[in-house]
Amino acid sequence: MINEIFEHTADHMGKSIESLKRDFASLRTGKVTTGIVDNIRVDYYGTPTALNQVGNVIATDATTISITPWEKSLLSDIEKAIQEANIGVNPNNDGDFIKLFFPPMTSEQRQEIVKQAKGMVETAKIAIRNVRKDGNDKIKKLEKEKEISEDESKKAQEQIQKLTDEHIAKVEEAFKTKEADILKV
Repeated sequence: MINEIFEHTADHMGKSIESLKRDFASLRTGKVTTGIVDNIRVDYYGTPTALNQVGNVIATDATTISITPWEKSLLSDIEKAIQEANIGVNPNNDGDFIKLFFPPMTSEQRQEIVKQAKGMVETAKIAIRNVRKDGNDKIKKLEKEKEISEDESKKAQEQIQKLTDEHIAKVEEAFKTKEADILKV
């Protein structure tokens, strides 16, 4: 029973880190990636659809993303979705595909993106702490129902705290890597 709680706790803490990494992918660094447009949804016959599911999205160089829709009729919808997403660039539509030209980032923009990353880190840490609380609550419930002893409960809670500390350290490490990536000119 306790091992199931540990597995559940570790699994959910791991999912918090995966979510953080997906969020980090949407942040701009010195070199543009297609992750910047991952959260953009296009109105595809009345259904909000991910941009990469209505066309081919590639980073052609360090400052350009090219989007080639599978249906030319979607060009204006894609253009509109990009403008509404407010990612800091205007789409250039040439009738066949859309290009996004990203200017080099200023130091102020880099600092602003680092602030956004810090906010994402705090959200991930809160999620991990909430998972810890859930795990500890389950352990305390087992102790209350006399299914485990007080000593087993204390050891289990210490184990959950170790898991929490390990996952918080992974979050911090991911942030340091991303911060260096953002600030690198």
